[in-house]
Amino acid sequence: MSDVTVAPVAGKRERREFIDLAYRLNADDPNWVPPLRVDVAEMLDEKKNPFFSHAEMQLFLARRAGRVTGRISAHIDYLSHELPPEQGMGPGTGNWGLFESEDEQSAAALIAAAEAWLREKGMTKVLAPISLSIWDEPGLLVKGHDHPPTIMMGHDNPAYQGWIEAQRYSVAKTLYTYAVNVADGLPPLINRIVASGEKNPRIRIRKADISRVREEADTLFRILNDAWATNWGFVPITDQEIQYITKKMRPLVRPDLLRFAELDGEPVAFMLTFPDMNELIKPFGGRLLPFNFLKLLAWLRKPEAKLMRVPLMGVVKRLQSSRLASQLALMMVEFIRRDATVAYGTKRAEMGWILEDNQGMVAIANAIESEVNREYSIYGKTL
Repeated sequence: MSDVTVAPVAGKRERREFIDLAYRLNADDPNWVPPLRVDVAEMLDEKKNPFFSHAEMQLFLARRAGRVTGRISAHIDYLSHELPPEQGMGPGTGNWGLFESEDEQSAAALIAAAEAWLREKGMTKVLAPISLSIWDEPGLLVKGHDHPPTIMMGHDNPAYQGWIEAQRYSVAKTLYTYAVNVADGLPPLINRIVASGEKNPRIRIRKADISRVREEADTLFRILNDAWATNWGFVPITDQEIQYITKKMRPLVRPDLLRFAELDGEPVAFMLTFPDMNELIKPFGGRLLPFNFLKLLAWLRKPEAKLMRVPLMGVVKRLQSSRLASQLALMMVEFIRRDATVAYGTKRAEMGWILEDNQGMVAIANAIESEVNREYSIYGKTL
């Protein structure tokens, strides 16, 4: 008989325990980057996070003899139910995530509690871990535990893979991140493709106009929602979420690191790059007070980052699978690479996540001679 009990989180104290547990369990992992606690609390706040305008969630804590030994979130994104099942989501799909556990017994009890909650809500299958939205931190890290994650990427205890698979979960989709050295330039073939594009009067690669931040954000997400519409796991980003993300990400956005590709004057592609803030906040322990917020403000005014992450790139659907789409993507990669190495001291970049079967993006990653440095698994199970 198990000595582990699992109960729904109730009240502010237990919500603090839920947040605190990750910092305790991962404290001895030299490659774990403590997220800012204020960001975690805001993500879980139903009044602040627009994800909850189309989703609901229940948090759970596991205890043994009164001591917290694990946590999990069970959630349903009802917007995902409007999508075709062949794209991964669809009617009856639920999720769990924000998973942390100090032992396998607690892990099994937590997953069972999340599954029971989803069944009670009428769900028939689960994709996990997804924390919370597919746009946040999807998947469990299964390769790449030997180095820290970049900004907005997850890092998990290697033991979790076995514990999850023991609960009869199988891999539904693998996500990759690709690492590439950028200080010395791209391969000669890529340089020729870029040079050819620079001579084409129909093509313009421009920096973002931060003075028109709302208009630029609308353009980016319009391209994104079109470009990713048929991708596995895709859930459209709502107008409310666009406003929220734009405001939250504004301090990190740099005009030279967000590029748009225009064809005959029409924006048809974009590439968004972030300096890896994790390099800065790793020693913070998740706290901004009393003095870490001053360090963060100083860095945001003039960030230096040996490592950059490309979290998002997209080309409108009508151009995909064409040579022009690849050329536009490679031109944006090179234009951002030039500025990143000079203005930010960047040596390496990471692209991802990228679906294992996204042939276009995998081809671009291979063309610039990048290598897979991390793999994440999204697991599936019939309830």
